Amino acid sequence: MFEDGPVAAVDDVSFAIDPGTILGVVGESGCGKSVTALSIMRLVQEPPGRIASGHALFHGTDLLSLSERQMQRIRGSKISMIFQDPMTALNPVFTAGDQVAEVIRLHQRASRREAHQRSIELFRQVGIPAPEERVDAYPHQMSGGMRQRVMIAIALACNPELLIADEPTTALDVTVQAGILELIRRLQAERKMAVMLITHDLGVVAETCDQVLVMYAGRIVEKAHVDKLFAAPAHPYTEGLLKSIPSIEAAAEEGSARRLDAIPGTVPSLRALPSGCRFRERCPRAIEICASVDPPLELKRPEHWAACHNPVPAP
Repeated sequence: MFEDGPVAAVDDVSFAIDPGTILGVVGESGCGKSVTALSIMRLVQEPPGRIASGHALFHGTDLLSLSERQMQRIRGSKISMIFQDPMTALNPVFTAGDQVAEVIRLHQRASRREAHQRSIELFRQVGIPAPEERVDAYPHQMSGGMRQRVMIAIALACNPELLIADEPTTALDVTVQAGILELIRRLQAERKMAVMLITHDLGVVAETCDQVLVMYAGRIVEKAHVDKLFAAPAHPYTEGLLKSIPSIEAAAEEGSARRLDAIPGTVPSLRALPSGCRFRERCPRAIEICASVDPPLELKRPEHWAACHNPVPAP
């Protein structure tokens, strides 16, 4: 909410996550990825924000219609979330083990001893060395990768059916990132969970996800299976993102002086969106209708949706 009136951070976003699959949500900073996740969890702070309309269905139940008490029973047990920054998400005055045990005691009515033992086992499952000792460590005594593994242990403590991972490798070095992503993939496969993975890294999406949503300025602009999207993007924005990825093969062919392709311009302010298509001022394929009609998300190819009046032709 701004002084000059409400602003829609996320608008007309619709998708489904199948059990046992990983859905990647990708886009630039500020496109609405995290707000979408927080809305599902009913964690949008009111005020200044609010969920104005829509539905979030989980096994046929609209999460947006539940009371806060009812939602608390689902949060952490049926649906869990890994947040971007574990240092701010973890409580600095409680040990890591106590924070895992609290979730177990809250949702599973376990004794202190049972919750403590379960915490040690979870630490072992997420790859924390010497778990019997680490359960008594405080967050500041752990590395960034270790803290993120504690967050994963908390999220998985009650065997959720849906795990939302919001930029789970932010601020971690490359080797630690790879370990965290491999851990999420392994646990997802073992537990048959559905995972919503939010990231700005297309490489992570390619290696990890089954389906992909591409978001731009609060809207979904493309939706497809990961193989189809990377092989032949339909939306010019997605095509631009893929062209901006460094390529060892292309660099070898064209020489070390090759410049990366870039999408011209900047993301529009949500307070001053252009008429028609939100991407048209940056789009190389914009045509006359783009200035007046906001394109709906439509099926352009088999199982491949895009919000574009002049999509990229299939090869």
